[in-house]
Amino acid sequence: MYHPTTRVLAVLELLQTHGRMSGAEMASRLEVDGRTLRRYIVMLEQIGIPILSERGRYGGYALMPGFKLPPMMFTDDEALALSLGLLAARSLGLAEAAPAVASAQAKLERIMPDGLKRRVGAIDETVRLDLERARNAAPQDNAALVTLSAAAQQGQRVHLRYRTMDVDSERRIDPYGLAYYGGWWYAVGFCHLRQDMRTFRLDRIVSAEPLPQSFLRPPGFDALAHLRTSFAAMPRAHPTEVLLKTDLATAQRFLADAIGLFEQTPDGVLLHNQSDSLDWFARELASLPFEFEIIAPDALRVELAAIVSRLSRIAALR
Repeated sequence: MYHPTTRVLAVLELLQTHGRMSGAEMASRLEVDGRTLRRYIVMLEQIGIPILSERGRYGGYALMPGFKLPPMMFTDDEALALSLGLLAARSLGLAEAAPAVASAQAKLERIMPDGLKRRVGAIDETVRLDLERARNAAPQDNAALVTLSAAAQQGQRVHLRYRTMDVDSERRIDPYGLAYYGGWWYAVGFCHLRQDMRTFRLDRIVSAEPLPQSFLRPPGFDALAHLRTSFAAMPRAHPTEVLLKTDLATAQRFLADAIGLFEQTPDGVLLHNQSDSLDWFARELASLPFEFEIIAPDALRVELAAIVSRLSRIAALR
């Protein structure tokens, strides 16, 4: 349900966009009756927006010629943040993001000063963000994102229909938060079907409906941190342990969080990794600028030795 203030602002937006509109058309777009529309018009006039009203069959409403709202004032840093945010939104795998971004840009440009408009336009035309993986699988619409984020904030349980491999299941979950990670959108929360924490990909959610039950969200819960830890600890073909001869901050600067779990010890940082490819993990280790010791498995030493041998042959070529 829309708040009346939102409807009033929608009336103003229609008048700014179309110049002049009939009362019937405006009421239809806002899904209100004529009497309610006239009340919104009066509210705009009371806050100083001059509106011309014409009665009769061909009558309608229009802003007084020459009237413009004061321009929005953004600093250069605010304009940069706004522009990059709109660029990122187009690539984050959200349904209908492109038309929504275009509409938002058009609305902002109508009220921006010319100098700011040029700076925002320059960023839009010349800057590109590498978020291509976001396009792998987008949710069919934004309903699940909106419902789950609101439920997480309000501590409201949600009923999910969730599909994996064409098999539907129904869950009642307490959503703790959402995150965008590795090219996918996820919801994280407590699943009452499994009686444990679970992660749900938004593109697999068929429907999400709020329930009357409430819950207490863990204070300071970080959905992205939870995802990183969960994926890093996920069992894979080759569990490995490597002692990194450095401090925790340096280890995390050169290795992604998702590569494994880091444990500070008196001798260095113990990295617990789960990998499907020892060859890949060996290459990651070979790129490190500090020393390390392979604890297990022996097969990882073999893969690292093969990399060392290949690089030695390349270095010896003349």
